[in-house]
Amino acid sequence: MTHATIDHARGILNPTLAHQKFQICRYLPSPDLAFFVERYWTIRWDLRGQPPFTQETLPYPCINLAIEENHSGVFGIETGKSVRLLENQGRVFGVKFKPGAFYAFFNAPVSNLTNRSLPLSDVFGPPARKLEREILVLDDDSANIEMMEDFLCERLPDHDRTVEEINGMIDCIIQDKSLTSVNQLAQRSGMSKRTIQRIFKRYVGVSPKWVIQRFRLHEVADELDSGVVDDWSAFALRLGYTDQAHFIKDFKAVVGQTPAQYARMVRND
Repeated sequence: MTHATIDHARGILNPTLAHQKFQICRYLPSPDLAFFVERYWTIRWDLRGQPPFTQETLPYPCINLAIEENHSGVFGIETGKSVRLLENQGRVFGVKFKPGAFYAFFNAPVSNLTNRSLPLSDVFGPPARKLEREILVLDDDSANIEMMEDFLCERLPDHDRTVEEINGMIDCIIQDKSLTSVNQLAQRSGMSKRTIQRIFKRYVGVSPKWVIQRFRLHEVADELDSGVVDDWSAFALRLGYTDQAHFIKDFKAVVGQTPAQYARMVRND
């Protein structure tokens, strides 16, 4: 079985330096799983003889299943930035589920996973241990994907219209940069603000406000990675912020640096 690959770095902070330290491959799922799975991914690194590397990312509003020696699990959304220390040599194979789509596998509010993780067997039972062993032994992306797809297809839940509605709203957030509030999202979707907040908490694990802010921060990081910003006030306004101070505060609260500091760091690496 072959799977189309995906090539983009959104969410990875300082991607130019990151791609010197590890290799990431992303693959599309088969049609049978495309409703639930955004993509499969593999990260490999070999830093033997080099200092450890700290990688930071801005997580998406998605649940990830990851298989790694001594670190496998189902990982909920981290509401801050994600920080991972890479050292020596290693590999991780993962599944990124579409926003809201893991709810059908989990059968409980996904907010229970926010900022935490669970062992695979706590979610999928004892068979998950066998799957983990087989994937750890075989360092072959295509074979790993086939094993994971067989495992998920055996447990495939029914399609849930709410997942479609959530992903439709998220597509709207991504495509329309002028959408910066939950009230606007409610107007576009035809749902009440309260309904949107309820289904996002249950299915996605975070609030719709968090999702909007996170995608806007992705856009900020992408632009800072790709060039110099000459007019910060105009830049903040274009991203939907009413003033520059609010924009800087939001960025620093998550990334740990002001936009200007981050831009200088990226240029210097």
